[in-house]
Amino acid sequence: MIDWLKYKKIYFLVSFIAIVVGVYSLFRWGLNLSVDFTGGTIIEYQTVEGFSVEKAEKLLDGSEFELNSVQTTDDGTVIFRLQPIDEENRDKVASIAAEAVTLDDIENATNSSKIALNELRYETVGPTIGPELVRKTVYAILVSAGIILLWVAYQFKDLRYGVSAIFAMLHDSFILIASFSLLGHFFDAEIDFLFVTALLTTLSFSVHDTIVVFDRIRELGGNDIDDIVAVSNKALTETMVRSLNNSFTIIFMLVALLLMGGVTIKWFAAALLIGTVLGTYSSPFVAVPLLVTWDSAIGKIKKLFKK
Repeated sequence: MIDWLKYKKIYFLVSFIAIVVGVYSLFRWGLNLSVDFTGGTIIEYQTVEGFSVEKAEKLLDGSEFELNSVQTTDDGTVIFRLQPIDEENRDKVASIAAEAVTLDDIENATNSSKIALNELRYETVGPTIGPELVRKTVYAILVSAGIILLWVAYQFKDLRYGVSAIFAMLHDSFILIASFSLLGHFFDAEIDFLFVTALLTTLSFSVHDTIVVFDRIRELGGNDIDDIVAVSNKALTETMVRSLNNSFTIIFMLVALLLMGGVTIKWFAAALLIGTVLGTYSSPFVAVPLLVTWDSAIGKIKKLFKK
């Protein structure tokens, strides 16, 4: 039987380093919030030969519109993110975007009025939705964490199981959020509605995997046996293959979705992939070591009082 918990200090060190890096990233760069949180307009066009992103940025920066960012995709489209605009200004933006086409590269073109970029998407979100979404996201995490804590503690007849599961869940959630701070800084990843969905999905996946291990510990008599370390090692050995097989089936699908999916779901798939990996790691290497450490600490306290 493998002594998984022999290296629990290394597991804690890995998690500690990830959390420290995450805290630094969040304070240093923050999160790249999409219009879902900040409010604004997204317009996506199918580009044509001769379209210049740099020229489009200069034209919009010199216009009445407040441009947040311009992003090109592998599908040959360009996405403009601006402050909220109405239908009338929507046409003006389209005209400005059309002026970013170098006419010499367009066969038989004589002026910019003959160039029309094909609009693929137009979305406007009011600024009031942003703060409301943030509040609802925080409330959803707190409510779900509280209910999971109480339910796990009740089912396992021990508060230690519930608290350990919640700490592992919060560990995954924080690192996922922090990872998008890094991805936002280096790769322009954004926090949007889909990210919130991925975050809440990660919460459930993390707890689900943890409960599988905890349930095996309980079946082996974890609540009644003094040597919780031996029981936990046996439970981890018996459930490890099952957990990895389950996780890899999800990971393979998400990798395929990340590589071949469209740009609109690219970062959603990335968030789910990161969350799945974190959930697979935290169940055996964060939740169980926390449970064992807590049990060990309680045992030492009881011995002190007996003396």
